[in-house]
Amino acid sequence: MKKLFAALAAVAALSAQAAEELNVAATAVPHAEILEFLKPALAEQGVDLKVKVFTDYVQPNIQVAEKRLDANFFQHQPYLDEFNKGKGTELVSVTGVHIEPFGAYSSQHKSLDDLPNGATVVIPNDATNGGRALLLLDKAGVIGLKEGAGITATPKDIAENPKRIKIRELEAATLPRVLTQVDLALINTNYALEAKLNPTEDALVIEGSDSPYVNILVARADNKDSDAMQKLAKALHSDEVKQFINEKYQGAVVPVE
Repeated sequence: MKKLFAALAAVAALSAQAAEELNVAATAVPHAEILEFLKPALAEQGVDLKVKVFTDYVQPNIQVAEKRLDANFFQHQPYLDEFNKGKGTELVSVTGVHIEPFGAYSSQHKSLDDLPNGATVVIPNDATNGGRALLLLDKAGVIGLKEGAGITATPKDIAENPKRIKIRELEAATLPRVLTQVDLALINTNYALEAKLNPTEDALVIEGSDSPYVNILVARADNKDSDAMQKLAKALHSDEVKQFINEKYQGAVVPVE
């Protein structure tokens, strides 16, 4: 009997050793929730997924670049491109996972037509999400951007401002907290969900499901093709994950094919 227990213990020890640890940074909603859902399936494949939750968009990239973490899951490609350019990092996309249609919210007004002259509007202060917010306002007719203004548009690119709205740029994570203090806030969906906002019901205007800003799994060139990373990438595209996203987020998060 002792020999049997010893043999079982040895097998368990070998299994534990065989599991490859994968440390992934994520923002709480929906990214960390999706990763937590995947843990059991990955464990069966020999991957011990560790999820570290962050509240900002900077440290997850820094810590992956410095090899303190293996990967992150929170951003879209335009943001990653700007980050690499500005910080001198060389992070890469492993796979696209889902879209989070970006929306504009108000606790004071029921429609964009109700915005008063001189309304205070807050947008994210990072280049790509700030530009994304301005493009949404442009598409909704609140402002008019200069011809050719794209994802990195800034308030200086506003050519038409019929209501003379005042644009303030704040850190993306703080926008839900100032919602009651401003006329309109353009909020990334992960932060909107954390603040218990329902993007498909509460947003006065929201991007369509054809939004080009696909959220991606990001790693380094030296580990993006590792066995554990590729197992995670494949799992993120499984039918089970797509079902989880569709049922839990009800259109606020849209899985990509």
